[in-house]
Amino acid sequence: MVSPPHQSSQRRSEKTGERKGQAGHGKAARRNPLDSETLRDLALSYAARYATTGAKLEAYLARKIRERGVAEDGEGRLVELDVGALVARLVELGYVDDDAFARARSRDLTTRGYGARRVEQALWAAGVEEEVRGEHAPGEAERRRAAMLMARKRGFGPYARGEAAEAEDEPSPPIDPARREKQIAAMLRAGHDYEHVRKVLEASVRADLEDWLAEAEAEEEDQRR
Repeated sequence: MVSPPHQSSQRRSEKTGERKGQAGHGKAARRNPLDSETLRDLALSYAARYATTGAKLEAYLARKIRERGVAEDGEGRLVELDVGALVARLVELGYVDDDAFARARSRDLTTRGYGARRVEQALWAAGVEEEVRGEHAPGEAERRRAAMLMARKRGFGPYARGEAAEAEDEPSPPIDPARREKQIAAMLRAGHDYEHVRKVLEASVRADLEDWLAEAEAEEEDQRR
């Protein structure tokens, strides 16, 4: 016997509701309140998946505690969760390394054409201490190289014309003042020093910037000796 359409729809709705309920119960089960063991597992999983700092990991665990709550012991009392001690232990074991994070983040940003100020902001936001931020601040040569890289990627300054045109000594196209101001603003937003921005944008040929970079590299080499 064929059921009336409205009864079939009702049954489908009931089955859908049951499935949703089951899924909801499963989700709730996965989000049980945290005890020391589950908090440790969360910390290890996060540290394994992401390059992080002690401050970022601590903030992540605190958020998870707010979201999921704290488990109770056998007597109905909330268990004690020491986030600071857990993070310190992972730092001690080498799972979390602020120094390595700062070094990698600084290198990543400068090789993408960002300046020293952007590096400082990124490390500060990640909770890296001032001393460590200073140790991994880009040097003068690295700052110049990053400014040149951004200009090359965006076609600013002497990079506005192709290498062939420069080799044939073709004159650079005139730059509209409003466009130049936008280029300056873009490089400043990327964290470059104003002096570096002016040097890059006012250079007539790429060779001038290459000499400028080589000068800084030579000075740093002398300092290392």
